[in-house]
Amino acid sequence: MMQIIEITDLSIPELAPYTKLTESQLRNRLEPEKGIFIAESPKVIGTALDVGCEPLSFLMERRQIDGPAAGVLARCPDATVYTADRSVLQVLTGYVLTRGVLCAMRRPAPHTAEELCRNAHRVAVLEGIVDSTNIGAIFRGAAALGMDAVLLSPSCCDPLCRRAVRVSMGTVFQVPWAVLGDSPADWPEGGMARLHAMGFKTAAMALDNRAVSIDDPALHTEDKLAIVLGTEGDGLAHNTIAHCDYTVMIPMQHGVDSLNVAAAGAVAFWELRKR
Repeated sequence: MMQIIEITDLSIPELAPYTKLTESQLRNRLEPEKGIFIAESPKVIGTALDVGCEPLSFLMERRQIDGPAAGVLARCPDATVYTADRSVLQVLTGYVLTRGVLCAMRRPAPHTAEELCRNAHRVAVLEGIVDSTNIGAIFRGAAALGMDAVLLSPSCCDPLCRRAVRVSMGTVFQVPWAVLGDSPADWPEGGMARLHAMGFKTAAMALDNRAVSIDDPALHTEDKLAIVLGTEGDGLAHNTIAHCDYTVMIPMQHGVDSLNVAAAGAVAFWELRKR
């Protein structure tokens, strides 16, 4: 039966996931099976529940219990709900809750790239992208525009950090993802070797005089294609580009030299989708 607890201060340890723990502490690298992430808003929480994520507790405004959050709460009859008025929660957490609802959930078990890519034809590969907003936006584009999976270099931002989950509108739960290696040393050589072993041709999205246009017919004939996107600012490392089968660029106009990585990803996902 659902337990509803009124809160007035930060002292109870059960509130630590919402108020004290850093993203690294929530992730719990030393004991991954104890890792937690925070989902925000009834829509995003519902999407996480749809794929089997386990809710641990909720933090929400009192008015949400019988309001917008009623649907997700009905799906979590054993969860504990911590609640207070909006003004109290803003003081406790230091921010206004998005749509008034947070949920601490157990991190799902990680998958390997090989598991996810067994039947995949188009995957996005992210190198060193550390901005959580960009990660969330890339996942949203990948979900909307036909990517079968997202693979990340070990130096990328965690897709289940709170802001990435929110910006993605829950699509981080809909598009399967995996990390290509356990440490930065596993990329690019090790990760690229794994992609090629799985039968993928790799397309580096980069500004280069030798690059082919994104509408090059050869790209569309590839059965399995990995679209490789680089970090904000510097883009892909030269070593990464050298390991790719193609270097690809999006033609620009009006003197614009590049797009934000999430925008470039959306263009590439659409143009290079499996047809």
